[in-house]
Amino acid sequence: MKRSFSFCLVAALLCVAAAVGAAPKSEDYYSVYAGELTTLNYLVVAAENEHSVIANVVDGLVEYDKYGVLVPSLATEWSNSADGKTWTFTLRKGVKWVDSKGKDYAEVVAQDWVDAAKYIFDKKNASLTAKIAYDVVKNAKAYFDGKLADFDQVGVKALDKYTVQYTLEKPVPYFLSMLTYVCFLPVNGKFLASAGNRFGTDNKTILYNGAYILETFEPQVGRTMVRNDKYWDKEHVYIKRLIFKYNKEATTLGPELFLRGEISSVYVPSALIDSWMKDPAKKAVVRPAETSSYTYFYAFNFNPGFEAQYEPDNWKAAVNNKNFRESIFHALDRRAAMITAEPYAPERRLQNTITPRNFVNASGKDFVDMADLAKYSKTDSFSKALALEFKAKAKTELAGKAKFPVKIMMPYNAGSTDWTNRAQVVEQQLENLLGADYIDVIPVSFPATGFLGATRRKGNYAIQECNWGPDYADPETYTDPFVTGSNYNWPEKAEGYLQANGKSVYENMVAAAKAEVVNIAKRYELFAKAEAYFIGEAFVIPYAIGGGGFQASKLEPFSYPFAPFGMSYLKYKGQTVMQKPLATEAYNKMKDTWDAEREEALKKSKF
Repeated sequence: MKRSFSFCLVAALLCVAAAVGAAPKSEDYYSVYAGELTTLNYLVVAAENEHSVIANVVDGLVEYDKYGVLVPSLATEWSNSADGKTWTFTLRKGVKWVDSKGKDYAEVVAQDWVDAAKYIFDKKNASLTAKIAYDVVKNAKAYFDGKLADFDQVGVKALDKYTVQYTLEKPVPYFLSMLTYVCFLPVNGKFLASAGNRFGTDNKTILYNGAYILETFEPQVGRTMVRNDKYWDKEHVYIKRLIFKYNKEATTLGPELFLRGEISSVYVPSALIDSWMKDPAKKAVVRPAETSSYTYFYAFNFNPGFEAQYEPDNWKAAVNNKNFRESIFHALDRRAAMITAEPYAPERRLQNTITPRNFVNASGKDFVDMADLAKYSKTDSFSKALALEFKAKAKTELAGKAKFPVKIMMPYNAGSTDWTNRAQVVEQQLENLLGADYIDVIPVSFPATGFLGATRRKGNYAIQECNWGPDYADPETYTDPFVTGSNYNWPEKAEGYLQANGKSVYENMVAAAKAEVVNIAKRYELFAKAEAYFIGEAFVIPYAIGGGGFQASKLEPFSYPFAPFGMSYLKYKGQTVMQKPLATEAYNKMKDTWDAEREEALKKSKF
């Protein structure tokens, strides 16, 4: 079966839009931030902090429009082979790579995707997103592992100057949605080779083909992005300059800076929202912040790498006891924790599963309501009676194996006021319910810059609030943090969970789900069973979805690319900075209109 998208249709739509009226006017955008970029090497980085810049400076083959409809970007059309394994993309001609001063460097061509893949699939480059791509691209895993030396056998090829072809190991129903993620972006091979290890170390050591150019980048000072005048779709880029200033107190000072007119948008911390709502002038600029498909959960670490003072060996003995995990699983009052971020409507963000509701569905059924997962999606895990019941069992089983109270080292990001407050709430709430004779929760502060590198990725925690954003439109994406090779909580190291093939029970269940690529309903059922097992073993405590809360912003809502996965939603393309911020009533009217328009757009979409 062949599927294609006609660029002529898109061009016609753009012409109609242009005829309706002049391009929207926009002010420049100003913001402050507390967490500095660690690298601009988009071929290796996996954190949203860095992706928020990369999404705006490098385009890929496809992107999402403001309704969440997949549309052409650097590819004008594409087709899929009858067996579903080979995807062929025709590139837009004349797209330029430019340097940090906007000077032409080269044309964007098919070989750029090949060069990017060769770098990402080279194990020595330590790409944190390589697995996402090598799990689907033919022979990529073998090349990455050193079992295959000839890259020509890997399924990424330039058929000619303007034709890119991906060959997959097996049909991947969601492959197009994967292309909006960072590991499928192009790179100019000549520039990459000349930069060597310096690639991505500053704004001058990468090239740009996206809507913006990173004109200045001074770590711990600030950065400025300016509109790329060579951009292929520049008529839909309305904000000319994006100015970001570093301030380690950005979270605390942001609201006041907004009120003084120094920044364009700010998240209003829960500690301030009451006072803002009671002040008519401030209330007039506050609106709800959208929720996202990021999933938040408290992870139990089975590979402790923290300091001796927090007793890692004792923690390891305790965390390997299922009843101990269950006691904490049922003791965490997620609503109390969420009030630190969402005091007015905490329930709108709470979730009992890892995969959020409304992410995907099959045969008219939401994924979280499938198979055994349904019993978790509809049940609050918090239960004082169950928590105490499991505590009693754990104390009996751990007698002589672990000492009490068990120290629980729990890092938090000091750059987030809400997280700082939440760490204290969780500490007090767990200890009050389970008893200080049983656990000693120890919140430990870490700076915003390099937070994940200092904590989760090093195993430097016992329990930590973690999050994961989906990379493509399939429940498989929510399994990625928990399989061997990830650096979240290493459940494969949990005692007694490896099977004869060297994989954990969970990984074998995930593998069975991945293998089903024809019957989507069955595929989702299998993933639902795997997720239900993972939650049932209390390897993590599902907590919330991302976003939410309140913001004051001059950014026009519902004008940016919309997608719950990939990087499209991080783009400023299509957005405008209005002269005045929206109040809640005006925002809600715009959202109602957008919801109706999106429903119609999705009905007409081919993808």
